[in-house]
Amino acid sequence: MALKKVKGNIERMFDKNLTDLVRGIRNNKENEVKYISQCMEDIKQELRQDNLAVKSNAIAKLTYLQMLGYDISWAGFNIIEVMSSNKFTLKRIGYLAASQSFHCDSELLMLTTNMIRKELNSQNQFDAGLALTSLSCFISTDLARDLSQDILTLLSSTKPYIRKKAVLMMYKVFLKYPEALRPAFPKLKEKLEDPDPGVQSAAVNVVCELARKNPKNYLSLAPVFFKLMTTKTNNWMLIKIIKLFGALTPLEPRLGKKLIEPLTNLIHSTSAMSLLYECINTVIAVLISISSGMPNHAASIQLCVQKLRILIEDSDQNLKYLGLLAMSKILKTHPKSVQAHKDLILQCLEDKDESIRLRALDLLYGMVSKKNLMEIVKKLMLHMEKAEGTLYRDELLSKIIQICAQNNYHFITNFEWYVTVLVELAQMEFGSKQGHIIADQLIDVCVRVTAIRPFAVNEMSQVLDVYASSTQFTIMQDVLYASAWLCGEFVTELQKPESTLISMLKYKNLPQKIEIVFLQNILKLYARCLMLYEIAEDYDKIDGMYEVTQKKLRNSLKSPEIEVQERASTTLMMLEIVQEEIMKRKEQKGNLIDEHEDESDETKPTTKIDEEHTVAASLMVLFAGELNPVAPKAQKKVPVPEGLDLDDLIEEPSLDESSSSDSEYEQMGNLFYKSEQKPDRERYQPELTEEERVKIREARKHEQANNPHYLKGAAKRDNDNGSDNYQVEDIPIAELALPVQLKVLSKRSDKYLNLESGKSKKKKSKSKGKEKRKEKKVESSTDGEDDAPNVIVSQNIEIPEGATLSDSESSHDNMDDPHRALNIDLDLPSFEESLVGHPKLTDKDEKKKTKKHDKHDKKRIKDKKSAKKSPPQAEDLIINDLLLVDEVEQNQQDDSSHVKVQDEILVGDNEVQEKKKKKHSKKDKDEKEKRKHRHAGDGTADAGKDKSKKKTKKSKRKEGDKENTKSHSKNVGKLKMEFDTLVKTDDDYEEAHGISTPSKEFR
Repeated sequence: MALKKVKGNIERMFDKNLTDLVRGIRNNKENEVKYISQCMEDIKQELRQDNLAVKSNAIAKLTYLQMLGYDISWAGFNIIEVMSSNKFTLKRIGYLAASQSFHCDSELLMLTTNMIRKELNSQNQFDAGLALTSLSCFISTDLARDLSQDILTLLSSTKPYIRKKAVLMMYKVFLKYPEALRPAFPKLKEKLEDPDPGVQSAAVNVVCELARKNPKNYLSLAPVFFKLMTTKTNNWMLIKIIKLFGALTPLEPRLGKKLIEPLTNLIHSTSAMSLLYECINTVIAVLISISSGMPNHAASIQLCVQKLRILIEDSDQNLKYLGLLAMSKILKTHPKSVQAHKDLILQCLEDKDESIRLRALDLLYGMVSKKNLMEIVKKLMLHMEKAEGTLYRDELLSKIIQICAQNNYHFITNFEWYVTVLVELAQMEFGSKQGHIIADQLIDVCVRVTAIRPFAVNEMSQVLDVYASSTQFTIMQDVLYASAWLCGEFVTELQKPESTLISMLKYKNLPQKIEIVFLQNILKLYARCLMLYEIAEDYDKIDGMYEVTQKKLRNSLKSPEIEVQERASTTLMMLEIVQEEIMKRKEQKGNLIDEHEDESDETKPTTKIDEEHTVAASLMVLFAGELNPVAPKAQKKVPVPEGLDLDDLIEEPSLDESSSSDSEYEQMGNLFYKSEQKPDRERYQPELTEEERVKIREARKHEQANNPHYLKGAAKRDNDNGSDNYQVEDIPIAELALPVQLKVLSKRSDKYLNLESGKSKKKKSKSKGKEKRKEKKVESSTDGEDDAPNVIVSQNIEIPEGATLSDSESSHDNMDDPHRALNIDLDLPSFEESLVGHPKLTDKDEKKKTKKHDKHDKKRIKDKKSAKKSPPQAEDLIINDLLLVDEVEQNQQDDSSHVKVQDEILVGDNEVQEKKKKKHSKKDKDEKEKRKHRHAGDGTADAGKDKSKKKTKKSKRKEGDKENTKSHSKNVGKLKMEFDTLVKTDDDYEEAHGISTPSKEFR
């Protein structure tokens, strides 16, 4: 044995340790892979030895290699062997390797259960701490179930080091094994008042993480957390507590009233920006939840906004972003407070950080009103001209449109201004990919707002004229789609349909979807022009228009796109049919003129044609009717016919057919569009000889010499010779003969802003004295919105029959959320607890039990029926007030009935009892009068008997009523005492224990 130990120590002297491995990798950067593969072989040799110290050295090197990305899963058994060492120094290496290489799905974890349990029960606190730290990295469901009780016992350890690690470890156990939350919750609650601040902070962290999914379970801990918030100075603990209170206040609004004062004190006193941000977030959440019960909270909002302004003005970009983020939350509920800082938010648009600029844009979206809309859009458009970056410019364009179009164009007072803004945006960003947004807006505005159609359609006609006159694209192609569609759909609103038709016939190479729209609307414009020419009986213009249109359509027949060919051929055939009918009418008119040529003008018959009797009228019937916008998700709501399975194949293909179809497709290629791959003959080009190159060069020079638009290179030669006599005047100026005059749309949206400012100045000059004060009050009450003319925006939308609109689709829980399993109601017993304590039953006992269950079920059904008729009990109402139990909330749908029942039970039923007495007294009087009328002729003896009977009945009824009122008053008194002890007044709410909570009697 001694010789083996000596031999092992000598071998260890020549082994490479971790530092040697790191040094070798740095020295072999060129051959790093080769060096590491050699080291892997050495490590495998070391792992085959019996000495645990050598194995631990090898595991340490493997751990480092795993950090570099190499797989060490093959050494799992060796890692477990090192973990089982008795020496702490070796054991620590094994646990470190396990925490890095093992995961919850590792198959070797079943071998570690007893070993980790042994470490957890060790007397050495560092052994237990090492096991807890490593276990948190690879804990599985089986390990959590088997070791939960051992970890739970460590919560009551005498050493704070173990308690702190055990508390944090329990959170990992809850995620993998949620059933452990019920037995562990009481002990976890005790750790919130642990004397050690580290254990206390760990417990706060765990509870705050648990409250993510179901904060209702932790509402009873509000007094403890309130005490911690007002006494502790640890910023990180305060951040967690404040976050938890933000989740609890929506459940219990009365809690928020007591949080306002300590939170505002923290906002005033703290210098930590992280704590300040969380305090402001929680104050916003509190004020949202208690807005109805606490109207005077303007001071708290102003304080939050002032502090957020400090964050936004800070040089730190992270603080600036957080300030804008919190400001957007305040904007949703208190827009006036944020609108006062509009200048600061506009300054953020000039920031270098793109994320801050985007966040500032989101804020501007909510700060818009009818008064400042034009001003904000103008500043954004000026900023857009200077902005850099295509992504940011695209986001800025879409944000401008969102600002104007929100709430069905609620803030737009002048739709002519909005149409001009859209046209200017289309020119400004003609290379952007956001053209479809502008096109959709132009179409939507014209369809919904009928008053703007004449102006918008003529604007679109100008856009088409600019497009036809320019040789390059100066406007978005998607806007051409909207322009062509609007000019065709609302062709009756055009002032000059002939010029618009000519502009549309000059379209160049366009994408398929836009060219299709052009062809479809050319037919609409042709029909309108044809009607005007028919009424004027100008058949020469009809012939000229037909020839120009026919020529363009025949060119479109050569398009490679099948859809374009089909539209062009269909339109061409329709025009030929119409032209034949026009020629017949032209001949009839000529014959009629020849017949009455000798007659005087008075006797000649009139040949005026009405619109209804024109050939164009029969063509325009195809486009009659108004189109409404389609409702969102309308296609999803179309019912599927019965017996139709959309997932079922119409015909199941056989194997022979599929193989033959593939081969045919490979041979034929694609018939519907040209393939970019050219055949080998076209792709192959032989190399040119020297003579051919000289000929091509001379031909190019000859062409350049005869081209007047080509700048000659004489000045360049002079410079090459060393002469510096190059002058700008020597550059030849060539006149360009343009066949069409160049047209450019000017910027016209500013004139609408000047008009609005002029109107506001006139209004201000007229108001004097008391009228000024009245107007100020009215403006403040209407959020600064001006009395603008009401423009009707149509809300008609198309939707399938029987379907209804829905704001949003049903949202399901995220299945990947690790906190989803923690949505447990701790007030209800678990399934396992309900089964504990029941002994095994024989056959006879089972039969008896089934009979009892049947009786019990019948009773339960009767109780449910009676419970629906009877009012809820006082205990349920108290729990509903304090803990907001879900079951009671579902049964009580009407808040008014809930308040009435609560008042009757808790405050007293005196009024109800008085009403009952009045009813009884009325009934007695009615019975007396009836009996008098019936027995008016009877003797005095009978009358005496009736009186005595009445007296006895009346006395018995009074005695019963007294007993009922006494018993009821006693019950009400008891409930009042219990309720007063549970719910304190606002003055006594902040005492030593913080916030009042329900006692365990009502649990």
